[in-house]
Amino acid sequence: MTKLTTYAHLLSSSLTVLSGSISAFHAAPPLFQTHPARSIPQRGATTMAIHSTNEAASSSSETTSASSSIPISSLSSQEILDQYDTFLLDMWGVMHNGSEPYEGVLEAVKELKRVGKKMIILSNSSKRRENSHKMLKKLGFDINDFDNIITSGDVSHALLQNNAHTLGCQNWDTLTNLVEQKSTNVFVFGSGDEDESYCTSAGWSLTSIEEADLILARGTFTINNGSTVVHKNDDEMEYWRVMEQSMMVAAEKKLPMLVSNPDKVRPDEGLPPMPGAIGDTYERFIWTTHCAPVGDMTEEMAREYVKRIGKPFQEVYDIALQDSDASRAIMIGDALETDVTGATNAGVGSLWVVQDGIHAEDVTKLSAEGVIAGFNGNEFTYAYGKKVMPNYVTEHFRW
Repeated sequence: MTKLTTYAHLLSSSLTVLSGSISAFHAAPPLFQTHPARSIPQRGATTMAIHSTNEAASSSSETTSASSSIPISSLSSQEILDQYDTFLLDMWGVMHNGSEPYEGVLEAVKELKRVGKKMIILSNSSKRRENSHKMLKKLGFDINDFDNIITSGDVSHALLQNNAHTLGCQNWDTLTNLVEQKSTNVFVFGSGDEDESYCTSAGWSLTSIEEADLILARGTFTINNGSTVVHKNDDEMEYWRVMEQSMMVAAEKKLPMLVSNPDKVRPDEGLPPMPGAIGDTYERFIWTTHCAPVGDMTEEMAREYVKRIGKPFQEVYDIALQDSDASRAIMIGDALETDVTGATNAGVGSLWVVQDGIHAEDVTKLSAEGVIAGFNGNEFTYAYGKKVMPNYVTEHFRW
């Protein structure tokens, strides 16, 4: 077995040792076989037991069953309206399915606006906010109903320029040092959609992995070294070969990686991998390259080389909440790993949408209690061992 294959096998094995279905990932190459943190409760899960306070949600107790049930049938629940002023909204999986809004969502947004609630969209899209504006308008939303629209791509673009503080969050010291030293060569795992202009407009030049100062994980469709673009749809085997080879070279050099979309899977058929999976994979490459017996790197140390921007990480919440009381804010999302975990970390409430979005097809397969227990028992999630529990659960984002 080659060193390269050993790395991929080690990653695949280590990320699937815990209980839970991994059927959605079997079609992916071993490099990307990550444990699915986004498992699904049973259909009709509005009877599921949910912790009622943030204190309970962040408890380190091994017990994941809750002492009370707080299902809500819609956003018009008086408890929700009385307790929260700021509504942080996930887009894909809560508001729309990529091509059309879910039933009742347009009306829900208008009603929240009517009763004076602040609405801020938090999207893990690796594109700039203008793309989200276009998408929302196309789907029939009035972008003026939202107080802010924050995308991972916009925040990452600001970090690349070392001016994220202008948005309301901290810069990444690693990028600050690179920008100040004018070491601004980047190797890109891209989406194939304006990857080069995204980088050059932030002052970076695309280059080979050997000459790179940084890796940008922006998508899972192309690999761009500034002179050659490898397209997964044109030659998938070549795409995976170049990816593995690039990660080996980068890991040896301990190149930093910026992940501009932390999602690990895309809500399409088969749940194909997203840039978050690239980040997880690269972390393992760095660790296995420099751990004992050849070095002293730990898994926690390897994590410092990968900066993920978006939910559940702090930067987007810092921006969203800079003019709001976090104790009066609630995150509405469909994913335990990004939306609910992010809400827990940021100290805001969470409303888990369980019958739209990425989990909908699997909603009949697992019990709600089993989903929570499985997630909290899985060390390979962005919760990093913290026990999370949504405050509320609803079937759909509706009024």
